[in-house]
Amino acid sequence: MNQFRFSRRPDIGDKVRVSFEFFPPKTDEMEARLWDTVTRLEPLKPKFVSVTYGAGGSTRERTARTVKRILNETTLTPAAHMTCVDAARDQVDAVVREFADMGVTRFVALRGDPAAGVGTAYRPHPDGYANGAELVGALKGAGDFDISVSAYPEKHPESPDFATDFDMLKRKADNGATRAITQFFFDNDLYERYVERARRAGIYIPIVPGILPVHNFTQVANFSARCGALVPAWLAERFDGLQNDPQTHALVASAVAAEQVLDLVERGVSDFHFYTMNRADLVFAICHMIGIRSHEAEAAGSAAA
Repeated sequence: MNQFRFSRRPDIGDKVRVSFEFFPPKTDEMEARLWDTVTRLEPLKPKFVSVTYGAGGSTRERTARTVKRILNETTLTPAAHMTCVDAARDQVDAVVREFADMGVTRFVALRGDPAAGVGTAYRPHPDGYANGAELVGALKGAGDFDISVSAYPEKHPESPDFATDFDMLKRKADNGATRAITQFFFDNDLYERYVERARRAGIYIPIVPGILPVHNFTQVANFSARCGALVPAWLAERFDGLQNDPQTHALVASAVAAEQVLDLVERGVSDFHFYTMNRADLVFAICHMIGIRSHEAEAAGSAAA
């Protein structure tokens, strides 16, 4: 696919639902940026917001603090990430209970990246959950939770083939997953074919596209290469020559992501999950362009009228 194709319908914003992903901050400066992002995006009324959880529980305490603050200080509904990496079952179960005691009813259940990093071999903890499907089953057994899982339109980089991927996704769905959220992608044809193949494989849960606004094209291209996501030539051309022009880069990035979402809406998609990178600027602009308005802005407009 060389580019996205769409026609703008005036009612799109009323039909689209969004969710956002945040990661727990490591420093005071990052903490301030995260809460600026949360404050900026909260009026968009996302369906939920997810908070990531590092490999082996490396961000467990920060994740818990972030989730608790979202619960206590905002109107947002948080979903806590859970992974299997370097943790025994009783440790994972204890974290689930901790989140549930806070009032968390949503989880994002992931196997997780190897503790040594993407590209290294994954080895299950000898006393832990072996994969995402087992983790979903444990979560479902612990409570009536809303559970999101991962999906890979371009195949998980460690999978030998798509059949293996679909077998795992079906196991997660059969064990109680509510929806799948995809890894980011830039070719909508790949996503559409993936969903069609999933349906033929007997997987009927919603498969929500994960959208990554391109805050920094060089960084995104490097990360995409590590995780097996295609960067189309047309996308690279859009950002060519903008390495030292952040303002134009941001304008192009918001336009590209809005085009991608609108094209997916034309294909029948209504739910989108944005990987915010704890930055509100592009996500807010994209949501505005696809017709999702800040409830605060709407209220101010009504008052002015």
